[in-house]
Amino acid sequence: MICVAHISDLHFGTEDPEVAEALVEDIQSHAPGLLAISGDLTQRARARQFRAAREYLRKFAAPKIIVPGNHDVPLYDVFRRFLAPYGRYRKFMSDELNPVFEDEEIVLLGVNTARSLTWKSGRISCEQIRAMEASLKSAGDERFKVVMTHHPFIPPPGDEVSGIDLVGRAAKAIPVMDAGEVDLLLAGHLHVGYNGDVRTYYPGTRRSMIVVQAGTAISKRRRNEPNGYNLLRLDRKQIHIEVRTWDSDKFTATKTVFYTLRRNEWVIEDP
Repeated sequence: MICVAHISDLHFGTEDPEVAEALVEDIQSHAPGLLAISGDLTQRARARQFRAAREYLRKFAAPKIIVPGNHDVPLYDVFRRFLAPYGRYRKFMSDELNPVFEDEEIVLLGVNTARSLTWKSGRISCEQIRAMEASLKSAGDERFKVVMTHHPFIPPPGDEVSGIDLVGRAAKAIPVMDAGEVDLLLAGHLHVGYNGDVRTYYPGTRRSMIVVQAGTAISKRRRNEPNGYNLLRLDRKQIHIEVRTWDSDKFTATKTVFYTLRRNEWVIEDP
């Protein structure tokens, strides 16, 4: 079983220093095997914000996998936005926009959904879908499979109608992930944490895929919920989700969800 700390929406430039330092301590105390960061490391894609994010992430001991978010693409610097949208991200964070992490237990595919033309919203390209299909086929059947994007595939509970800021071309990507037996989808963007099954929004999907959304880890730009992150314990037959949120002076566990795989069905268990 691998432990994965999933954080998102750091938004350096609007970070809360006290929360940021406490997050490092809390995650380090759980010694995760992987730190998964689902985008928006900066508030305005400025060099000093990327530098701060880079130095901050160096404090974590675990291996890291990162995808950009829409805030990591310049907004007001139009020249950079359209001619070099990922230039600073590549310089300070990673040259790989669609990273892959794999070991004996897990395959995690990072997919960049941030775009210049749809600055707030995001999408997956047909080329990315083909690459994802090839990677999933080569991953085999014995490892836990995860896809991480910045933009979500399903909306928060109770907001099924608006479809706000969902991944563009999701209807084409979901069948590929379904056929590739993806188990888990990680994302952020909305600054709201929740989890669910993709079939609530894509009922034609053959097998269940669990969605885990992270709120904002350390930014002051909260949306009616405290800073938080997800601590995940994963193996081929189990998904254990522990939501840890900021409580005035430390992070504490505020919600736990446990799924068990039965045939092609991830079934939520009673606590």
